[in-house]
Amino acid sequence: MSQPRFFGTDGIRGKFGTAPLDEPTVRRLGAALGADLVRKAAAPRVVLGGDTRDSTPILCSWLAAELQAQGMDVQYLGTVPTPGVTFTVLDGEAAAGIAVSASHNPHPDNGIKLIDSTGFKWSPKAEVMLEGRMEEAEVSGGQVQLEIDERALATYRQALASTLDGRRLEGLKMVLDVGFGAATPFARDLFAGLGAQVTVLHDQPDGCNINLNSGSTHPEVLAAAVRDVGADLGIAFDGDADRAIMVDDRGEVRDGDAILFLWGLDLNRRGALPESGVVATTMSNLGLEVALRREGIDLIRCGVGDREVVATLRERGLVLGGEQSGHIVNLDLSTTGDGLLTALQLADLRARSGKTVSEMLDGFERFPQLLRNLPVRHKPPLDSIPSVVAAARQVKDELADQGRLVLRYSGTEPLVRIMIEGADRQGIEALADRLAEVLNQELA
Repeated sequence: MSQPRFFGTDGIRGKFGTAPLDEPTVRRLGAALGADLVRKAAAPRVVLGGDTRDSTPILCSWLAAELQAQGMDVQYLGTVPTPGVTFTVLDGEAAAGIAVSASHNPHPDNGIKLIDSTGFKWSPKAEVMLEGRMEEAEVSGGQVQLEIDERALATYRQALASTLDGRRLEGLKMVLDVGFGAATPFARDLFAGLGAQVTVLHDQPDGCNINLNSGSTHPEVLAAAVRDVGADLGIAFDGDADRAIMVDDRGEVRDGDAILFLWGLDLNRRGALPESGVVATTMSNLGLEVALRREGIDLIRCGVGDREVVATLRERGLVLGGEQSGHIVNLDLSTTGDGLLTALQLADLRARSGKTVSEMLDGFERFPQLLRNLPVRHKPPLDSIPSVVAAARQVKDELADQGRLVLRYSGTEPLVRIMIEGADRQGIEALADRLAEVLNQELA
């Protein structure tokens, strides 16, 4: 299978106005997708929406014009979390969904994610095939006026609230950091409507400030606010609100590993965790594995990326999995990560438990972990560079069975990522320094 030119590990992503997010390329994508769906789909309808970037409505209009020119109906949601697009695809049995967002990336980046009729992201194979058809796509160049389907947005809000089965969040004090992103139109009303006392941060997007010193990429801002107001729980979302990072009652930032521990433990105790198994990536902390094992829960590791998590869940017949980034999937409730859904489940768990979040996490202790991102000029296979192979082998030998090394390229940025875990913080920092020196010599 040939490698895609436009699609990466999470759809298409880049700077707006330059290939592949320039008008000719985006229109060819819309035309090729429309032609393909008209031939194959029983329902000629595509659900379209995205985040708060100023380029998102423009990209949506280019896609919609070409989809309509091919005979597709377009259901437009305007500003909506990526999982809101997925939900609407399934709710209305649409042929596909398109989420326009660059997730946690800063402005002026943007991106395009494709969702199939079953609510899952398109496979790499399907993306490659679609790229091949873009070469021959006939572009109309037309213009459209899009109207937001407010009823569909209301249905999504109601569906989120319904996952609490009628329970409410009375008396719960929360701080929500929407990061100037796609959670902005939803978070306050959703949680306040369920009885929580809510403080919302960074809810005035201007088209350019998405993720700026806010949201899940800057959880320290949320942590300070939780301490200031004495909240029970804080949640920070990323740009398209498919991720959630938690802050406990002490103002301590807790990532996706802590969320998986709490949610997995609760599901297991209620007999709702098949095979007593949770899926996490190779980047998840050893402390999660140890804490879950203590509770009789197995941790199944997979490759990095939410698509890998979902594929492993489906292959193993499991329901709960996720990443440290806060992209958590419960297949009983959604086909993709949904930050608002994750936040609701955590708030409900806190309300039901009668304990503080920090008390609930007493059994979860992280191993010291170091994450380091190094810029690279190119990305040759790491196992093809002898000096890197030798340095990585030496690190693994020194860690032995008391730690882990994960070395990989970013799928969306020109970075190589070092992750080292071990019993001693100073020790793993020294190992990372040695490995980084070799990587910089070869790739910087």
